[in-house]
Amino acid sequence: MHIAVVGSGYVGLVTGACFAETGVNVTCVDVDKNKIENLKKGILPIYEPGLGEMVERNSRSGRLTFTTDLAEVLDDVEIVFSAVGTPADEDGSADLKYVLEVARTIGRNMNKYLVVVTKSTVPVGTAEKVRQVIREELGHRGLDIDFDVASNPEFLKEGVAIKDFMSPERVVVGTDSEQAEKLLARLYRPFMLNSFRVIFMDIPSAEMTKYAANAMLATRISFMNDIANLCELVGANVSMVRKGIGSDSRIGSKFLYPGCGYGGSCFPKDVKALAHTAMEHGMHMRIIEAVEAVNEGQKQVLFKKLVKIFGGEDKLKGKTISVWGLAFKPKTDDMREAPSLVLIDMLLSAGCTVKAYDPVAMDEARRRLAGKPVVYSKDIYDAVNDADALIVVTEWEEFRLPSWQVIKKAMAGNVVIDGRNIYQPEDLTSVGLDYYNIGHKPCLASDYRR
Repeated sequence: MHIAVVGSGYVGLVTGACFAETGVNVTCVDVDKNKIENLKKGILPIYEPGLGEMVERNSRSGRLTFTTDLAEVLDDVEIVFSAVGTPADEDGSADLKYVLEVARTIGRNMNKYLVVVTKSTVPVGTAEKVRQVIREELGHRGLDIDFDVASNPEFLKEGVAIKDFMSPERVVVGTDSEQAEKLLARLYRPFMLNSFRVIFMDIPSAEMTKYAANAMLATRISFMNDIANLCELVGANVSMVRKGIGSDSRIGSKFLYPGCGYGGSCFPKDVKALAHTAMEHGMHMRIIEAVEAVNEGQKQVLFKKLVKIFGGEDKLKGKTISVWGLAFKPKTDDMREAPSLVLIDMLLSAGCTVKAYDPVAMDEARRRLAGKPVVYSKDIYDAVNDADALIVVTEWEEFRLPSWQVIKKAMAGNVVIDGRNIYQPEDLTSVGLDYYNIGHKPCLASDYRR
């Protein structure tokens, strides 16, 4: 089988490499010439554990190739996956211009039956727009070529995307064609030899499933952040609360970890797009709108804690603040909608010196924060030298067990704010550090009993 994957970003590159791994001939297409030339050399545009090795292996075997010209491969492929970006417009809606441009190119150049599969996260009704564009372009050419459109939303988690794709919990496919269903079932069968977990459904339901899944996960995060903030006010311990409710089989413990807000390429954009879709149909999704509002507020919680600790925003001027973690989550360099961006902007506005470190996102940070006076450190210990406070934003594994004694000696102050609740308070208070996190009362060095 030979397929094309249009868009060589996060979703497209993972999709193409993983299909190639099963023996499928895959051509990845992207309009960015530099990106394609780099991919041919084995230089990836993103960081994802295991992806570089998979791309190199399948490129060497000839199963994975790269081009900027979709038209030149349409005669050779059976399926075209559209995995281009759908960025949020100013009103929160998903911008479909790239999706529809792919459809336009297909309609202008196809000469035989194709299954056109939307892999990008798109609003309900997008598949019909894709179908209409292809038909219009075929009409301009005076041709009546049979084709099918399908929806196959991705459910990849950054940092473990290879595992998610190669061993999926489920694959959702929306189609109204028996021929397309058979082709896609054949394509996905190698991933599910022991249990065929492809869920076929109508196209609108498949498109909605992706948004509903991300909105539910985002809701759990915002709910737990709201609970954590209330715990601090009433003296409860959010970790105990999380264990108490997570042990209920009807609730479960996943995505109930409080923190400093979610970010990334999916949750923020998809929550906004779902709310916008509802508004287009005269409906307000009040829960979803609240989820977004809570998350935007939660991204400011670390700065607000710092202000409270130091006794006012004006007292922060001239302070040096160390920030551990810039990516929105571990095992990725993705900083889209990252809480660190909000925090750093607020710190700089307050007159702080910011010393930042991240294991893989430093180059991305320099790009996103270009022109801003951020000091980029070589490691976690370099970042805390002479710092008045340390703020942990991303729960990277290398942050889990640092030498707190070394950190205490290196710092000018003794304040540590843990935005991901990854530390045991006594490990810090025992060496003279004051420890603050999300949803617990502060643990001060002065209260530590030896």
